Amino acid sequence: MSRRARTTAIVDYVDLFSDEDSIHDDNEEEWNPPQPKAVPRASESEKRPTKGPSKPRVPKKESAKMSSKTPIAEVKQEKPENQMDVMTANVKTESIKSEPSFKTKDERISFTIAKSDTLAQGAPSCSNVIAKKEEQEDDFTFDEPVLKKQKTGCQSSVPSKKLQASMKKEIDMNWDLIEVLSTQTCVERWVCSNVVTLLREENTVPFIVRYRKDMINHMDADAVRDVQLVFEELCALAKKTQSVVNTLKKDGVLTTELEKSLKTCQSAEELDHVYTPYKKGCKVTKVRKAKALGLESAATALIEAPHTLDLRKWVKPGTEGLSSVEEVSTGVLHILAYMIAKDPETLTYVKRLCENDDVTLHSTVTKTALKEKEQEKSQPKNKKQDLDKFHLYFNFTSSIRRVQPHQTLAINRGESLKLLTVKVNIPERVKKNFMWWCINNRWKTRTFANQYHQTLINNSVEDSYKRLVGPFLSRMYRTNLTKTAEKESVAMFVRNLRQRLLVCPVRGCVMMGVDPGFRHGCKLAILSPTGQILHTDVVYLHGSRNEREAEKLRHLMNKYSCSRVVIGNGTACRETESFFADLIAKCYFHPLDVSYCIINEAGASIYSVSPEAVKEMPDLDPNLRSAVSIGRRVQDPLAELVKIDPKHIGIGTYQHDVSSTALKAALDGVVQECVSFVGVDINICSETLMRHVAGLNTARARNIAEWREQNGPFFNREQLMLVKGMGPKSYQQCAGFIRINQSVHSTKCPPPAIPPKPAAKKGKGKAKDAIPTHFNPLDQTCIHPESYDVAERFLSLIGKSAIQIGSQDLKQSVNHKVASSGFDELSKQIGTTPETLKLIMDSLTQPPGFDMRQDFGQEDFKRGIVSIDDLQVGAVLTGRVDNTSLFGAFVDIGVGRSGLIHKSKITLDKLPASQRRRSLALGPGERVEVRVLNVEPQRGRIALDLIRVLH
Repeated sequence: MSRRARTTAIVDYVDLFSDEDSIHDDNEEEWNPPQPKAVPRASESEKRPTKGPSKPRVPKKESAKMSSKTPIAEVKQEKPENQMDVMTANVKTESIKSEPSFKTKDERISFTIAKSDTLAQGAPSCSNVIAKKEEQEDDFTFDEPVLKKQKTGCQSSVPSKKLQASMKKEIDMNWDLIEVLSTQTCVERWVCSNVVTLLREENTVPFIVRYRKDMINHMDADAVRDVQLVFEELCALAKKTQSVVNTLKKDGVLTTELEKSLKTCQSAEELDHVYTPYKKGCKVTKVRKAKALGLESAATALIEAPHTLDLRKWVKPGTEGLSSVEEVSTGVLHILAYMIAKDPETLTYVKRLCENDDVTLHSTVTKTALKEKEQEKSQPKNKKQDLDKFHLYFNFTSSIRRVQPHQTLAINRGESLKLLTVKVNIPERVKKNFMWWCINNRWKTRTFANQYHQTLINNSVEDSYKRLVGPFLSRMYRTNLTKTAEKESVAMFVRNLRQRLLVCPVRGCVMMGVDPGFRHGCKLAILSPTGQILHTDVVYLHGSRNEREAEKLRHLMNKYSCSRVVIGNGTACRETESFFADLIAKCYFHPLDVSYCIINEAGASIYSVSPEAVKEMPDLDPNLRSAVSIGRRVQDPLAELVKIDPKHIGIGTYQHDVSSTALKAALDGVVQECVSFVGVDINICSETLMRHVAGLNTARARNIAEWREQNGPFFNREQLMLVKGMGPKSYQQCAGFIRINQSVHSTKCPPPAIPPKPAAKKGKGKAKDAIPTHFNPLDQTCIHPESYDVAERFLSLIGKSAIQIGSQDLKQSVNHKVASSGFDELSKQIGTTPETLKLIMDSLTQPPGFDMRQDFGQEDFKRGIVSIDDLQVGAVLTGRVDNTSLFGAFVDIGVGRSGLIHKSKITLDKLPASQRRRSLALGPGERVEVRVLNVEPQRGRIALDLIRVLH
């Protein structure tokens, strides 16, 4: 297809990277910042023995230059292979492994919607797109996702020999992994090579994005995850291909030609197309019968030398399939039809014909469904409701290029429920052009063929198209549409979840969480500014006792100085909101200035009965736990929402129509990304939150919590290495995302005595008593421990110390130094990369306790209420996006019902420049100004038009 498809991708793949617990044991050697390593001179590099065949001699000057350059893809190799312009030859070698920066603004960029797109299967290569200049922005088409524009530098596009050899050994295919990965993801070869290397070294995506930025050409987390998913898909394909080859070899049907065809496949669909006729257990196909009769040489001769072919010689009376010339001809026809259908050049040509024509998707209602509709009285209600939901697709026709992702998912669901019949219509002219090309070009006889032989070839081509090629094209289009739709749906989930998690916390005030209800009352939980439970209660606001309950509310709110109320959006939400709005209008809570907000309570009831909630609040009723969760969702959305399975948070649409495994993997990755980039205070964060930090898991988080209980707070990051199960790799991945805030060390009491970590293997690793127990101010920042020496050199250069982090004096000194020396020259002077220096400068100038979420929107608190009956067409309102789907965005405008901005109303001119390259441009939490287009109070529907996005 020519339609571009997102690569936020998801396929059911084999987990190729095992859990770190199974790789790193408790007694591994401790990880330390890289030590200075001498750059090899030309004379030294020339003396090193070479492996493999000899290479052409290189002039000494060129040899010296080559040996002094170190590739990013293999910083651990002694002998460099490629030149990366980001790394300078005169940089001090101890900083060659220094991490790329993750500037605060860049971090926020990584939380926008993925820009990575790929061409659908069968589309022309997009490698030429990458060569375009980055400044070009006028090729954007808002109706379709755009291809990623990567910075193109002079980095080598040739992967390292070590990586090539390793990949060739593991992926025994007839294509180059890095080349195919680069083509499918539209990312440069050298970047793909580096990403694969980093992933194979078990680095997490957050760590790669923040601390290996120069190696990945400054890609964001979504783009790296796209490359990771396609890489895993290709690895799974190679593994499946090898399994198929072994199976066919065992069955004795594997030939050299068949093995070559299998190992040439670049997708699961192509592999299945080649392998299907040989699958064990299925009926013996026509081509296998013909080949078993020995007619394969006759089919080959029909094309290569038809003047020598006499089909009568193959006739064997009494043998089934060979008893007559007609049977022999039929067998030859089946073999030739199969050869045509499996030929890569032929398939490429017919795909190109379809791309240049108008292939359509058509769906109709099934006869069975119509009969059930006529017998409504005898059918269950849910069956009738299901049928009504698909009325738009009872006679639906659309070009393949214009089918929307949500339409694909809806049609697939209707087909699975046996309510719809779906067909791909390929124009007849495609068949005619295909047959003409095959007969007169690709499958033209090498020598003269008589009329009988030519007719046999013509019939073979027609049979191949009707029986094999046509169905293959239909399956390909359906598969590509489904993949594209699933990718878009998962991408929508990912973006919605990210923006929901990054809502700015409301700190510094007492909060009342309200879980509304009628019969069982409204559950209340009053929380301190730090989220501690001060009081829980149940009030009945919607009965005859509402005056007494109002007095009770006033007493509680005045007692705890509570001026913020958070109401869940479940049952009785509207009535509870009206109750509080009336009291606020009457100044009932004077002297408190009380306001309230409505919060999405999706998942609160599930969490209230979960093991985490029972462990956290063992003595509390599950209904009251829901109220606590609702209140904490405003105080710290990230810390509270990570306790709930992402699919229960109420984000996105069509979650049951995509792969549950793929969806879970994508959402878990986003949770890890958000938690890591925001950072966690290791001394006060919950065990549940720690699990989602890059490099940590359930076991390590539990061990950290136990160590903290036994030994008191951590005083520096290095003490993490004393925790059981924390190996060098785990420490490297998590250290930069963990904070040790200075408030913990403001007390006068000395740090507790820390017993050394028992070692099972002696002589491995440094002594544990060498780990200091004093506080390091750099542990408050996102600077990685491996860059501490660079940070210290920078501070010495400007004449400051780490204890001045975030001070105005330090900021002025940094700005003055950059203005006088220049940024690039300054990075060379202290021996580091510009990315690392940028990260260090940002971290040193940010105030202690800096939270990147402060620039994201907070929940809106209000004092009055508006009803849907009060809305007038044309009214201009402000609201906040509550959820987004593949067909539009739902906006909460404060009337108890979310209004829908259809995707057709989200046009390019209404969006800020920073949001114009996103697939739908809007996400949960964004404030917008809208105009009311239509109101249907009976159906509870509100149609809105987007005016602008507010900041």
